[in-house]
Amino acid sequence: MTAMEPQAPIVAAGAQRPRQLLLAAAVIAAGCLCAIVLYATRPVLQPQQIERPLLAVRTVQAIPVDVPLIVRSQGAVAPHTEAELIPEVSGRVVWMSPSLRSGGRFAAGELLLRIDDSDYRSGVGGAEAVLMRARAEAEFARFESERMATLLARELASRSQAENASRARRVAESVLKEAEVALERARLDLARTAISAPFSGRVRSARVDIGQTLSRGDRIATLYATDYMEVRLPIADRQLAFLDPALIRSGIAPGGDAAPVSLHAEFGGQRWNWEGRIVRTEGEIDAGSRMVHVVARVENPDAPDQAPLPVGLFVQAEIRGQTARGVIELPRAALRDGDRVLVVDAEDRLRFRPVTLLRAERDTVLVSSGIQAGERVCISPLQLVVDGMQVAPVADDAGAGP
Repeated sequence: MTAMEPQAPIVAAGAQRPRQLLLAAAVIAAGCLCAIVLYATRPVLQPQQIERPLLAVRTVQAIPVDVPLIVRSQGAVAPHTEAELIPEVSGRVVWMSPSLRSGGRFAAGELLLRIDDSDYRSGVGGAEAVLMRARAEAEFARFESERMATLLARELASRSQAENASRARRVAESVLKEAEVALERARLDLARTAISAPFSGRVRSARVDIGQTLSRGDRIATLYATDYMEVRLPIADRQLAFLDPALIRSGIAPGGDAAPVSLHAEFGGQRWNWEGRIVRTEGEIDAGSRMVHVVARVENPDAPDQAPLPVGLFVQAEIRGQTARGVIELPRAALRDGDRVLVVDAEDRLRFRPVTLLRAERDTVLVSSGIQAGERVCISPLQLVVDGMQVAPVADDAGAGP
């Protein structure tokens, strides 16, 4: 008989199911516990604020200064006196001064030209003869008039005879006066055959030569004086305020206070400079350009110790006007929208500030009001600016003022 093997106990399937459910619940509970622990111990991320760097701007400090106002202009040199040389008698030219040529120099009273005086000398001789005869006749008439008056008093002549003698005396005296005038005219015509310079100067142009027959009134040369030259300088009417108020009111500069002016030009391959003064303004504003002309005078332009100042030369001028006191001089870049600036306040914030401009140049502006001394003014070119925007100011080495 075969031995029987031991058999394992048979457990019913219904008895194992509660154990499996209990195990699954335990796993789930452990997972939940781990999740709770992990969530409770997770690192907390704090939001970080990113600090953006402030915009750096260049600034200048407002410093009140006294600034001489310069008015710039340009114009052509012209003589203050110009005259036509015109003969007052007719005749043939027999002599000319070497100075009577274009560009020639002459002194006041210098003989420039002589006309043939033969006929005029004869005229003087004839007038002298007529005068001698008139004097004799006048003397005889006076004697006869006095004699007839004496005879009339003695009743040895009639009243009509005395009146006729008196009338003849008056006629003779009139003829004598005419003879004296004729002689004076003849002598004057003789003197006019020698033509002299009316002033010291130069010849602009000459239209005469030896042998030419001239008529009374012919224009034979153009002369101009050289004791001083003038330059007409156009300036905008608003710039008159920068000059002497007396010049604006009267049009004539006071003697010792005339505004000085510096002239310069390129001439003969060199740069030349001259000093002068404003002496007057012209009495009207040009309708087309709205400019006012002031006249500068340069004394003794032909002096040997300075450069020549030829007529017609185009010169640049700098007129030294009044001094603006206590103004703020800023770079032109400081202006915003024409009449505003950006001021950096004590908290380094930009503030728009309206200002009053005294003058605007190409590179600088003069501010008469709107900025206090010591304030910082932004000169950096900024595209988008908000009033109150904080910046990092950097002082500019150039600064404001001189």
